[in-house]
Amino acid sequence: MSDVFQGSLRERVFLQLEEDIINGKYSEGQKLTEGMLSNELKVSRTPVREAIRQLELEGLVETIPNKAIIVTGITRQDIEDIYEIRISIEGLAARRAARNASEEELEKLKEITDLQEFYTLRKDMKHLVKTDGEFHETIFRASGSKTLKNILSTFHHNLKKARSDSFGKPARAKAVLEEHKAIFEALEARDSIRAEHYMLIHVKNARNRVLGK
Repeated sequence: MSDVFQGSLRERVFLQLEEDIINGKYSEGQKLTEGMLSNELKVSRTPVREAIRQLELEGLVETIPNKAIIVTGITRQDIEDIYEIRISIEGLAARRAARNASEEELEKLKEITDLQEFYTLRKDMKHLVKTDGEFHETIFRASGSKTLKNILSTFHHNLKKARSDSFGKPARAKAVLEEHKAIFEALEARDSIRAEHYMLIHVKNARNRVLGK
């Protein structure tokens, strides 16, 4: 999500289209046109055209000159690639967070974990997806690395639909809760080695849940 678009109409158009593709409103292989999108979003074609260029750079669409815009979306291979990279670096974020997290950030993680337990008992999948994202985002910030945060936040955003689908069974939600608790306890103890270890287990399990392995 480029800073070039910050605060502008084209940013809003880009973010809306990105969200619609990631959430599956526009499916892989679907043909779109600037005119159709312009009518749906009630904007002129110019911000749509600019947003499409950015979506193409991100690999979410492919344009065929003078014909159509083809949705490529987030494929299974994309998901596998994202998880492979997450396994490589998300443990690093947890390790750094164990050293750098403020007391306020640790309190925030405790609050999120408690909420997650509440929503797990209620089988509230919508809020579980939200708290799962907040848990990881807090750790990304607590790592103290802007680069890690930006990379991992983008990956998490792109996996939103896949993560949401993986929460379909209560047993899976309970497993995620226990994994988050283990990560939090390691962070609270300032145990960087244990935090990295449990985060790696968590991301590998998440990959397996999402991909049905």
